[in-house]
Amino acid sequence: MNKFNSRKLKELYKPAVDSHKGKNGKLLLIGGSKIFHAASLWSLKVASRIVDMVFYSSVPENNQIVQRAKQEFRDGIVVSRNKIEDYIDESDCILIGPGLPRKEGKEDGDDDTKFLTEKLLKRYLNKKWVIDGGSLQVISPDILPQNSIITPHKGEFEKLFDVKPTQENISKMAKKYSIVILTKGKEDVVCSKDECVVIFGGNAGMTKGGTGDVLAGLVAALYCKNEAFLSACAGSFINKKAGDSLYKRVGPYFNSSELVDEIPKVMKKLIF
Repeated sequence: MNKFNSRKLKELYKPAVDSHKGKNGKLLLIGGSKIFHAASLWSLKVASRIVDMVFYSSVPENNQIVQRAKQEFRDGIVVSRNKIEDYIDESDCILIGPGLPRKEGKEDGDDDTKFLTEKLLKRYLNKKWVIDGGSLQVISPDILPQNSIITPHKGEFEKLFDVKPTQENISKMAKKYSIVILTKGKEDVVCSKDECVVIFGGNAGMTKGGTGDVLAGLVAALYCKNEAFLSACAGSFINKKAGDSLYKRVGPYFNSSELVDEIPKVMKKLIF
């Protein structure tokens, strides 16, 4: 399996000097719950640094948190769950799953993740999708839209496909379903139906809660304006490089919010 060539990062979309608001990507983020309220906020925070517009849809408590944080989330709109479909057509990419409950949570005021995810994936097969977290843990692989990106850790991969997350099996599943799979681990393995790469890097500081949600938001933001395989590879590579940059300064003593803040600095060095 090949190592990712960092020179490919130069191919990523770069905003033009004369571009206007909305031209550089619009992302719809569907995630969060009463229990996992921070997960979708990390995805939101990193995506809002990259694309022009993020439509954010969560449970009312999380929507209120974002409304209060408008000083950072200027270029975005908070969308109630019953208005999601009004914004799908306008969005370049949809990220679903960070912080969604793993099982039906209606009794707690949360959505039924399985029902919500499957309904949207089946109805909007031709959209760009990044599927993460809670959504990956409750759906069948048969409904994954072609060219979607999924971001499972090894346990989620095995639960979804009922096979061990070996490099051979990751490649087989990517080919079988015509999707891009970014399997997270000490080394990330990224496979499309045509090729696979392994991405090295990362450190003990990145075992903190939320780093996977940061990665999902980063990959989805990149997918707004780039093709799927490059978006997944670049997101993995940049996320790990940002973690390694922090490690040089503070060792493993950083959190996911600091990782979000480091990513734009790393992107500027790697892409421009």
